[in-house]
Amino acid sequence: MSMKASMIIDKDFKVGEVDPRLYGSFIEHLGRAVYGGIYEPGHPQADEQGFRGDVLELVKSLHVPIVRYPGGNFVSGYNWEDGIGPVDQRKRRLDLAWRTIEPNLIGLNEFMDWCRKANTDAMMAVNLGTRGPDEARDIMEYANITGGTYWSDLRISHGYRTPHNIKTWCLGNEMDGPWQTGSKTAVEYGRIACETAKVMKWVDPSIELVACGSSSLVMPTFPDWEATVLEHTYDHVDYISLHQYYGNRDQDSANFLAQSLGMDRFIHTVIATADYVQAKKRGKKKINLSFDEWNVWYHSHDADRKIEPWSIAPPQLEDIYNHEDALLVGCMLISMLKRADRVKMACLAQLVNVIAPIMTASGGAAWKQTIYYPYLHASVYGRGTVLVPLIKSPKYDTKDYTDVPYLEAVAVHNEEASELTIFAVNRHLSEALPLEMDLRSFGGFQIKEHIVLEHEDLKASNTLDAQDRVKPHSAGNATISSNGHIEAVLGKASWNVIRLKLA
Repeated sequence: MSMKASMIIDKDFKVGEVDPRLYGSFIEHLGRAVYGGIYEPGHPQADEQGFRGDVLELVKSLHVPIVRYPGGNFVSGYNWEDGIGPVDQRKRRLDLAWRTIEPNLIGLNEFMDWCRKANTDAMMAVNLGTRGPDEARDIMEYANITGGTYWSDLRISHGYRTPHNIKTWCLGNEMDGPWQTGSKTAVEYGRIACETAKVMKWVDPSIELVACGSSSLVMPTFPDWEATVLEHTYDHVDYISLHQYYGNRDQDSANFLAQSLGMDRFIHTVIATADYVQAKKRGKKKINLSFDEWNVWYHSHDADRKIEPWSIAPPQLEDIYNHEDALLVGCMLISMLKRADRVKMACLAQLVNVIAPIMTASGGAAWKQTIYYPYLHASVYGRGTVLVPLIKSPKYDTKDYTDVPYLEAVAVHNEEASELTIFAVNRHLSEALPLEMDLRSFGGFQIKEHIVLEHEDLKASNTLDAQDRVKPHSAGNATISSNGHIEAVLGKASWNVIRLKLA
């Protein structure tokens, strides 16, 4: 087998425009995401509201365009009214989703303050587990109506004269899951989601709505769930959600890095199902995809089983990510970019402490996990038009996947900035991969930078005591010839960002 790959990129081979919201994230009232994550009064870098300034800077560096809130499983038992008004009068509640106590020190208004400080927008979720259309119309009125009504005037009395104008809303969370408070059949959920969507858009017709898709591609009801839900909601929603997490409990790294192929199939099946419903409805509207939970998640499972119930902000879901996790996150980002014509929003779940790119120590430092880097690179450099790369790559087989290409890659052309960025992962665990790229329509472009994330140890991670053990460098070896051909050798098990700019 020849260990050599090739790639042709042409500016006319377009997939679609990247919606900036593809690089969204997620903050749930879970573990130390809120309390001890974004919010820690008394921390040396906390601002006047108790928000950690060091965390805000790390978030702003990521250019996160939208953050989903307040859940997640949490939202299916959440009364949003518990999080507004004077903090000292708010109720402490049992959170059945994660078996903790929610003190409600942070709610809708405080989160919107944090969003403004983080230069991001909110993707708000409404509770369709224990509640329904009535509460959804109330929170819409509170958040988005200027004034002159009960709920909008109540917001003003709480110190927020200007409405929040939240434009993206999720109709519940994972309603197909038996673990969900108030879980439903597809018909039950489709009906309540339809009626909730109607009243929410009656309050504010400018909003966009996300219907719950399957909780993962292994749910026994997938994809019938999507078909049934969309048959009920097609006229009123704009997106269907996807959730998927991957892990490597069997310590089979070759199989682990191939799992993004499952993500490709997941996306393809949901698009096909949405288009089937459009055809059945004889509709003109395409339902796009919101991949609003995705990540690696498995490291913390054993530790989470030992947490005592009914505590406040225990260290739940605190995966410590390693180098191979960052490689799969890179592959997952490439999977979504390859269908940027339909995957318009996505949320890396989550943002701080809870299966997150950012970790914090109580009272101490905040640092970047390994997965921070591919997320950062894609968000900063992956804006523009995705191009279809014609790839030839050697392949391998694993216990779950066949014909896995060693090269996973995609290109994004930012015409306005005269930049082209190639994201590439070499999945080979022990050999470098020579790569030749034909940029036939990009005359005059020169290599600006070749960023590489690599490490000898697949299991190497960043910790409080070794925060830079795994970090990228800009010493990649990509070169460009006068005829527009790029040659590079991608190191074994590496994430690569090759940036070009018109000279």
